[in-house]
Amino acid sequence: MIELHLLRHADAGDPMVWPDDDADRPLSAKGRRQAARLGALLAATRFLPDALISSPKLRARETADAVARALGVDVVIDVRLGGALDLATVERIMADAGDARRPLLVGHDPDFSWIASELSGAPIEMKKGALARIDAGTLGEGEGALRWLLPPGLVPEL
Repeated sequence: MIELHLLRHADAGDPMVWPDDDADRPLSAKGRRQAARLGALLAATRFLPDALISSPKLRARETADAVARALGVDVVIDVRLGGALDLATVERIMADAGDARRPLLVGHDPDFSWIASELSGAPIEMKKGALARIDAGTLGEGEGALRWLLPPGLVPEL
């Protein structure tokens, strides 16, 4: 059984007003608070992924770093999370991480909403800073079950 955790990067402001390369767009102050709160919540629940893998884009790395600090784990950067994703690519990312069975992937939309929807067979929208858990025997279309979806607005201050 795979417990796939998908974390869409926290708030990074409006991409239309960012003047530089989009890959270098950082988290906003709101996004930094979202990521820190989520990390604190996951640490309080003793959540421990067997791999924390992030897109190389700055906003995803900053989100992953905040969560990793709270959990006391390392972040692995995987360039494949910064581009278009499909289920086969997610499976290869997990295999390259030592056949992770409880990975936490940090990345972007529309890919994460699509992956969650494809696995679960239901339309799922991943808001910025949202975390989803999908359980699956295999990473195939309709093979997963959405166990929970935590939007950033429900993450309490700890």
